[in-house]
Amino acid sequence: MGRTFRIKLRLRRFGRRHPWLTFTLRSFMIFSIVFGAAYGFITGSRAENSGYDPHAFAIGVAFLFAIACVALATFSVRLRLMRKKMRKVALHNEALADRNWELQEAEQRARCLFESQGDLIVLRDAEGRITYANDAYCALAQMPRDALIGSRFALEVVEQGDIALEPNGTRVHDQRVAGPLGPRWIAWREGLVRNDAGGPAEMQSVGRDVTDRTESERALTEARDQADAASRAKSRFLAMASHEIRTPLNGIIGMSGLLMDTPLTPEQTTYVKAVKTSGDALLSLIEELLDYSKIEAGKIDLEHRPFALSGMIEDITELLAPRAEAKKIEIAAYVDDRLPTQVIGDAARLRQVLLNLAGNAIKFTSIGGVALIVEPGIWPNEISFLVRDTGIGIAPEARERIFREFEQADDKIARSYGGTGLGLSISDRIVKRMGGRITLESQPGAGSTFEVSIPLAAANGEQTSFAAPDLSGQSIMLVSPQSIEASLTARRLQRWGGQTCMVSDADVAEALLPERPWHAVLIDHALGQAGIERLSEAARLHSTQRIVMFTPATRHELQPSDTSALTGYLVKPLRTASLAARLTAAPEVAAPSLEPAIDTIETPAAPSANGLSILVAEDNQINALLIRSLLGRLGHDAVITTNGAEALESWLSAKSAGTPYDLVLMDIQMPQLNGIETTKRIRALEAGGPGGRTPILALTANTLVEDRYACFEAGMDGFLIKPLDREKLAEALAGLVASRHLAA
Repeated sequence: MGRTFRIKLRLRRFGRRHPWLTFTLRSFMIFSIVFGAAYGFITGSRAENSGYDPHAFAIGVAFLFAIACVALATFSVRLRLMRKKMRKVALHNEALADRNWELQEAEQRARCLFESQGDLIVLRDAEGRITYANDAYCALAQMPRDALIGSRFALEVVEQGDIALEPNGTRVHDQRVAGPLGPRWIAWREGLVRNDAGGPAEMQSVGRDVTDRTESERALTEARDQADAASRAKSRFLAMASHEIRTPLNGIIGMSGLLMDTPLTPEQTTYVKAVKTSGDALLSLIEELLDYSKIEAGKIDLEHRPFALSGMIEDITELLAPRAEAKKIEIAAYVDDRLPTQVIGDAARLRQVLLNLAGNAIKFTSIGGVALIVEPGIWPNEISFLVRDTGIGIAPEARERIFREFEQADDKIARSYGGTGLGLSISDRIVKRMGGRITLESQPGAGSTFEVSIPLAAANGEQTSFAAPDLSGQSIMLVSPQSIEASLTARRLQRWGGQTCMVSDADVAEALLPERPWHAVLIDHALGQAGIERLSEAARLHSTQRIVMFTPATRHELQPSDTSALTGYLVKPLRTASLAARLTAAPEVAAPSLEPAIDTIETPAAPSANGLSILVAEDNQINALLIRSLLGRLGHDAVITTNGAEALESWLSAKSAGTPYDLVLMDIQMPQLNGIETTKRIRALEAGGPGGRTPILALTANTLVEDRYACFEAGMDGFLIKPLDREKLAEALAGLVASRHLAA
């Protein structure tokens, strides 16, 4: 069947190719058939035995004529149908012709687009021969298209970049190729494409000139490296400047502290206190500048350790209490009982932020006081710290500006109160680094409220705290002319179930006493000695507890008496645990002794049997004298060396004599041999010889993290920051005295 169809198809193709031959053959066949039929019919009718009948002949002729007419009619209808189909075919051919022209034009446009494209386009077959290249590729290759087609030409590669493969199989890489205008960076995208159905796939490479972008990226990289180097240089410069400033500052603050312990006239005492206050202010300024430089360099690291929330807040208020008392204002704290006892976070940074905000509040407040309130935030695990004051307030237009670097509310405030304008900027950045936010609500003349909201998760494990007393049904009276501490204390007592009554006048309080039995009467020292005695005596019959509240500095104003009606006292700012313990104490507690502590002049003490033998490596004479004096007052024996080489020699001599030093205080920056290298040599000698490990504490004015790491890597056990703090030094030495070794 297939063979017959192929034969017919070939015959039709032959007829279409030779129409005159087909017409002649058909005409000859028709003529032969008609002539043969007519001749045979006529010849047969004339024969003798034909039985010719004219009627039959006429009927036959008529029948043949009818058949011919039917055939002609059939052919006519078929011809019309064929013409109609021909017209349709002609229209279809015209549409195909138009479509063909459109495709040719589209192909021409695409070819022109490819050839005029700024990107390089080249097609290669499986053997690497070029089958197509646009004008841009030809221009870069400096060869005509005819020469490139069919060749294996490749651009000269000066530098090859990394090659990456995308999920769709496209290969991406950069090349630096030689060109007529010099080397150019080309970003290539290569992938297989199929041009004809069933044909082999070709490799299409599209390259874009990215020389400007690459050079810009390299310039940016170099600029970034230079900026990083400048930042590191700035950090090192600040560290060096800090060390150079802290060294004399250590002498100023330390020596002024020692001088205050000697007999001085009142005038001399005033001058020495002024010197120490100025030194402390300068130290605070240095700390702010260093913190700002660390934040700018992105070197602020946060710790995530559990710490006691309530204890930290109460420590902050006690630390700032002397400053508030010096301005005749109050400072108090309140921590909501719903908060966890311990949370996980960076306690040091949080303390820094709250100290800055509360310190500013004290600075700008002259009447009233400052309240530090801690309560749950609006989000889970969020804690809100509110620092509220009754100070001068902040104008609306200055509320955003004060969080910028070196900015204050206005020039008058800057001249009146001083400051660098860095505190709030540093606090804002620290809070944001901790994932929190800081907001401000203020009204000029009515005070300000800074709110710091930070996510702090509760620490895992058992959390111990004091047992809150059950004051349900108990009435407690607070008598205080000042409202900050009293209002927060009343709020805390109400949380414990107590019924509180706040009174600001002693006469009103005395009149309210007979109305009900009182569990406790809390009397503020601000009422004065006479008011306290009169009110406590009047409350003897109506109250179980009669407690006076005073600050450490005003303790001497209360004169002790054997007949005093007071049953206890509390030191302001109040601690929650102290308040709970005092309210739950037995009512028979005798009146406490309110004798003021007698100030004694501390004199250098001879080294005691429990004293330590300490080697001090310090090249600054004033600092060496200060350390010797501090150690002597603490009962320890100190040997001073001025450089690392002398310290190493003294350590070796003592070890050889069988009297090794109990501790080494090692300055980091010293001539000849610095503290880091000296420590390494001591640790190397200890590793190769008998005996125990000598504790070594670094004395450094550098507060950078890398400097601290360098101390620990060298083998030091800890460090003390200059200017030396007597309490921290005593604490470090006390632990060593107790255990005769220093924990790392």
